[in-house]
Amino acid sequence: MPKDHKRINGPEETVPYNLFAKLNIKTLSKQFKEAVNNGKRIDSRTTEEHRKIFLKTGIVSQAKGSAYIELGKTEVIVSVFDPREIPNRTDYCLNGEIYCDFKFAPFSCIKRRQHQHDAEEKHYGAIMKQALESTVCRHEFPNFQVDIYALVLQNDGSALSAAITAAGVALAHAGVPMYDLITSVTLGVQNDIMLLDPNYTEQMLCEVPISSDQEKSHGIIVVSMLHTHEQVSQFFQSGCISMKDLSAGISVLEKACRSIVPLVQKCLAKHVLKTLKEDAED
Repeated sequence: MPKDHKRINGPEETVPYNLFAKLNIKTLSKQFKEAVNNGKRIDSRTTEEHRKIFLKTGIVSQAKGSAYIELGKTEVIVSVFDPREIPNRTDYCLNGEIYCDFKFAPFSCIKRRQHQHDAEEKHYGAIMKQALESTVCRHEFPNFQVDIYALVLQNDGSALSAAITAAGVALAHAGVPMYDLITSVTLGVQNDIMLLDPNYTEQMLCEVPISSDQEKSHGIIVVSMLHTHEQVSQFFQSGCISMKDLSAGISVLEKACRSIVPLVQKCLAKHVLKTLKEDAED
C-alpha cells in the first residue's frame, strides 16, 4: 500500500516497548487465566457485565449530526452529513444509499496505524453499512446518499460495536428518517468462557486458539439489534464457535443490547429538551 509522503509524523514502523516486557513472555493460556480469574476480570467486572457508557451528541459542528461515545477507554466519534447525490451514478435509484467510513486514528492503537485505510477498516466499514441499512428509511431520500464517518480516537476493544451504536445516535441527531434505534454489543469467547464487551487484551486473546482441545470455542461475535422490532440487523462472527456457544452468546448479546437502549433514549431526549429550551429563549 502506498504511503502518504506529504505527512511527516515520525517513524511508522515503531514497535511498542511492552512487546519486550517480561509479562509478555507468559503463554497465552496464562495471560487468559490472569485476565479472567474466578469469574472476575482485571477491571473487576463479571464475565457478563458491560462497561460504563458515556454518550453525547453535537460534537462535530460542521456535521448535520454527530455523536461521541466512551466505552471504558474506547473513544469513538461518528459524524453524519447531509444527503448528496450518489456519485458516479447515471441511472435513477428508488432507494437512497448509505456510505460508511470507519477509521482508526494513527495514535488509537498500540501499534501506529497508517493514514490510508487498511483491510480491517474497510471490513468494519462494510459491517457498519450492513447494520445501518436496515434502520434507515432509505426510500425517503431516493437517488441520494448519506455519508457516515466513524473515527476511533482510542481503541480498547469493542470499537466496532461502539461505532455502530454511536452511528445510530448520530443519525437520529441529524434528523435522518429511521425505523428504529439501533444498539450493538461485542462478545468474546475463549475456552467456552464468554466475555461481554471485551477490552483490547481480552479481544486479542479471544481471537486466537490457546487450548490444545479443538472442541473448545474461541472467537468474537458482534450483534446489532433494532429495539422496538426486536430484530437482529447485523451479525458478525470470527473464529471457531460451536452452535451451543453461539446460541448462548446471542442470548447474552440480545439482553445487553436491550440494556443500552434507555441510555440512548435519554441522550436523545436530553438533546431535544436542550433544543427546545434554546428556541424558547430566542
